[in-house]
Amino acid sequence: MATMVQGVTTKTEMLEIDPKSTIGTSKDATMVNDVAKMEHEGKTNEDETLKKGSETTKKDVKKGLNETPEGETSTIEKDLKADVELKKEKADDTAVEDETDKKEAVAEQTEPKTGVSFPVKLRDGKQLNSFGMRKKTILGLGIKIYGFGMYADNEKLKDILRSKIGKAPAKPTKEMYQAVIDSDAGMVVKLVIVFGSLTMNMVKKNFDEGLGASIKKLNGGQKDGELTNKVMGEASDSIKLTAGSVIEISRLPGYVLQTKVKDEVVSTVESELLCRAYINMYLGDDSFDKEAKERFGVSLMSLF
Repeated sequence: MATMVQGVTTKTEMLEIDPKSTIGTSKDATMVNDVAKMEHEGKTNEDETLKKGSETTKKDVKKGLNETPEGETSTIEKDLKADVELKKEKADDTAVEDETDKKEAVAEQTEPKTGVSFPVKLRDGKQLNSFGMRKKTILGLGIKIYGFGMYADNEKLKDILRSKIGKAPAKPTKEMYQAVIDSDAGMVVKLVIVFGSLTMNMVKKNFDEGLGASIKKLNGGQKDGELTNKVMGEASDSIKLTAGSVIEISRLPGYVLQTKVKDEVVSTVESELLCRAYINMYLGDDSFDKEAKERFGVSLMSLF
């Protein structure tokens, strides 16, 4: 194209202009027209070439973007498929774990006389070893006061029984129960109120009778009203105990008895006598519920 322009320039310089008319000769005019025509055709050809080159470049770029070598495509597909499978496996595992946790959370046993259900395991791992009912005779009528579930640190009880009893007896024995009463193994007795008109004052009186008698028996016939009253501690008489209300009394390691009323701690008392007397109400000779005691004994047998 540069050569053509130079040629046009040269021929233009050769054009002679009449100084009088300022119009070139006919021969020169024809030459100018030919030069203009050549310039126009050259530019048109150049534009066509550029256009074709641009279209070719676009096609090549598009082809490069859309086409992937067969080997690379296969590898990418495999990687994506593996990633999807891995995520699916993780999702399935999570679903199984959630379902397992859900089943463990809702696994319960029901005390038949009251209809109260107790989870078979507490969050801290203590196992439900027995359940029963506390009944009180009022005006000649047997009133169901609460259903109870007894939980224990079975690993600790297992060690205690093996060290004190040795081999498993044919059936639960007094020695077995006494070993549990005298130990400081962690235990929880969960009381679920079923008598709708129960007041906190009535609960305190009930403990004065049952726990007071147990303390007296283990304390050489001597009463200890002050120790008995510590169990309910600062629990206000105004607390309303509707049906379904929960009281938890726990024996903690180190002979500590802790009482919770509706999830609120009302007392924490360190006393070996108090701890022994409380468990004695459920596993001693004069237990509240004989069937519940026997059920606890069966659980102990399974620990040998």
